Amino acid sequence: MARTFDKVKFARYSCLFIAALLWGISFVVQAVDAISPFTFTAVRSFIGAVVLLPVFLIMDAVKKKKGLLLDKTPEEKKKERKDLLLGGLACGSVITVATNLQQFGLSMNLEAGKAGFITAMYIVLVPIIGLFLGKKSSLIIWISVALGVAGLYFICVKDSFSVNTGDICLILCAVAFAGHITVVDHFVSKTDGVKLSALQFLVCGVFSAILALIFERDAFSFSLILSYYRSFLYMGICSCGIAYTLQIIGQKDTNPTAASLIMSFEACFSVLGGFLLLGERLSVREWIGVGIMFVAILLTESKELFRKTASPEGK
Repeated sequence: MARTFDKVKFARYSCLFIAALLWGISFVVQAVDAISPFTFTAVRSFIGAVVLLPVFLIMDAVKKKKGLLLDKTPEEKKKERKDLLLGGLACGSVITVATNLQQFGLSMNLEAGKAGFITAMYIVLVPIIGLFLGKKSSLIIWISVALGVAGLYFICVKDSFSVNTGDICLILCAVAFAGHITVVDHFVSKTDGVKLSALQFLVCGVFSAILALIFERDAFSFSLILSYYRSFLYMGICSCGIAYTLQIIGQKDTNPTAASLIMSFEACFSVLGGFLLLGERLSVREWIGVGIMFVAILLTESKELFRKTASPEGK
């Protein structure tokens, strides 16, 4: 059996890696405590949905012009709409919980690097959830997960390590993101990825706006939101519109655990972003943690990118 390089899988992994880069930088951008969490999440989510609306409309128009849109029966169209609506509601509900917990955690703990690594603990939870769903992972992937946890330990656990309220929010956020990866894996093969991404952010925006009206009405300030327009534009366009769409595209036909390992590299980018943009100093211990995470990802993806194929001689 020979091994050949899987170009399709490489393209999907590249999507996930770029998403991780954009999310890593977002930890620095969204470390804002002046704007209430529900309000922040609602604004960024609506921007993400609005950005994606013309994208899938243009994509549908191009497909129709090229004759790529196949005629479907009314039953098939009904099922497609049902899968999209159900997927958007499910993904949007889970990501509402995840992003708001993340924003609460960041508002109480503005250390971008630490926040990124705690959030990336979903790499442990995704394969565990997969076991309950009958999706087993190879020994190499479990070794990579263990290395990933070791990397997180080197970054997060300091000499005087303590867990505060913000850290608890981020740990719960990691649980929610593990759920989101699992839900996306379920729906990504059933519906259009860009439409699913747009709908999930519309749902997230609506839910977060309702929560903001209930709990944050007195703290709302339109002028304050405008003063942070750069943060909102980055979070809405890059983090929501681009990165989460790349996640949905990249996760198609990809092992959820392998995908989570790539996306967990956002933690390394968050540390580097904090170092480059916020002047946060990285200790030798933290650099070791980044290195271990990098080895964990390379170990998994180098195996996944090369698939076995039968040689012409049948060997």
